[in-house]
Amino acid sequence: MKTKILSFTAIILTLISCSNDNEETNTPTTNPNKVLVLKVDYDTNQFEGGKEFSFPNTTSNMTLTNQYVAPSDFGSVKIIYQELNETLFDGTIVWSGLGQINYPQNLLNANQFDTVMTTDYVTPISGFENVFNPDNTTYSYNEVWTSIQSLVKVRQYLSSNPNASVKLFLYTPSVGIGNPAEWDWIIFMKN
Repeated sequence: MKTKILSFTAIILTLISCSNDNEETNTPTTNPNKVLVLKVDYDTNQFEGGKEFSFPNTTSNMTLTNQYVAPSDFGSVKIIYQELNETLFDGTIVWSGLGQINYPQNLLNANQFDTVMTTDYVTPISGFENVFNPDNTTYSYNEVWTSIQSLVKVRQYLSSNPNASVKLFLYTPSVGIGNPAEWDWIIFMKN
């Protein structure tokens, strides 16, 4: 009887062990690679909306490069996620006119983003990185950050990638006799 119980126990343990092995190989070991893109009004520092992107390829880094065409009449700025060769932003710039955001389209409105119910204030450990600043202007990012730091998505991204810097730039679709009321901060966060 003891040998039957021992044999039965050995079979059960083997089955459990095999089951655990299968679960480990079928479970992804990393989170999907996601980037959160947010838009904040330059004049009012009001959060206007955003979009979350998922990419099938994963990378631990997010280096953003820009492709800039200076607006003698018409220009543009494109922000590229270098490790994946993916465009995250593409907008036109018009001298004494008004350009537009070509990509991303269909941003979710600000009211579609949940906010935390606490009054605590969080900041990114690694600070901010301006990824496009052709005039090397010095900016204070605190007011921009204040408008988004209480978003649940922002908190999730900070939690999953605490050492990443928050990347951003000032999109000026109108230059020359540009109207700052038409300008926006574009913010990028990687999970």
